[in-house]
Amino acid sequence: MTPTPGWYRDPSAPHLERWWDGTAWTEHRRAPEAPAPAAPTPPVPGPPVYGSQPTVPLTPGRPSPGGDSGKGPKVVALVAAGAILLTAIVTGVIVLGEDDGGGQVETAPTLATSQPVDREPASDTPSPAESSSEPPADGPAVVTDQLNGFTLPLLDGWVRPRTFTEADVLMTTDGTYDCPADFGYCRHGRVSSRTATADDGNSPEAIAKADIKEAADAAYDRDLIGRRPFGGIEAHKVLGSGPVTVAGRAGWFVRWRVTTAKGSGGYVQSLVFPSSIGTGSPVVVRYVFDAGEDGPPLADMDRLTKGIRSTH
Repeated sequence: MTPTPGWYRDPSAPHLERWWDGTAWTEHRRAPEAPAPAAPTPPVPGPPVYGSQPTVPLTPGRPSPGGDSGKGPKVVALVAAGAILLTAIVTGVIVLGEDDGGGQVETAPTLATSQPVDREPASDTPSPAESSSEPPADGPAVVTDQLNGFTLPLLDGWVRPRTFTEADVLMTTDGTYDCPADFGYCRHGRVSSRTATADDGNSPEAIAKADIKEAADAAYDRDLIGRRPFGGIEAHKVLGSGPVTVAGRAGWFVRWRVTTAKGSGGYVQSLVFPSSIGTGSPVVVRYVFDAGEDGPPLADMDRLTKGIRSTH
């Protein structure tokens, strides 16, 4: 079972709480508040204590008709065994690690021992949406960003990530391949999101223009552990930049075509628009598509952008 989105104890920093979005850890952390005192647990009935008053009369005499004289002790033993079975608790553990490779792994919240805190997140963090990340039974499949309050359509060939070390990944193309340069496994497409900060800029245009280089470097120059899966970026070309309406809000996008030393290179886009929840902080959505026959259609970038919907 996958834990519901909420605040849980951070497995990499137990003194903090970290936001779990339903599929992966995000970078949002906070200091935990003192929990309310737990209600006393009622005692669980157990087997009788020898030396106390027996629950079955030990009067000598003949057994009752239709039964054996040892029936009483058998009933007591069965009741005790049932009480022990009822007290067993099954917990589920989800391991989050680097997809198809080595690297550090993180453990998802354990449902039996790490219930989410029943209170609102800190005021400087947008409140998560209450809607489920699962699509409606009679509607198209979607992926929900609970923290930033929007959904994306899950197009053909795309899947929700199950294990991934990079934070805030919303979806990837299905399957992996050997990276063309450095050792490791690569994917033909990836979509991620994050909440912009005051250091990113003061408008969607400024944030998108500043983010695109960082997005390209992270995708095609060096990865999180310093490898160069494509041998580095040799050149880039601006394919588009301008205003765009996202879920009824004014945003901005910048799209690059990236040429790499190894492989066919790819396309990177930074899309920025105001969130519909909390303080309306800007949201940055990054698209990374490999170029070439194996990469996803470039038109999927526009389909994904047009399909973004607010959860409120």
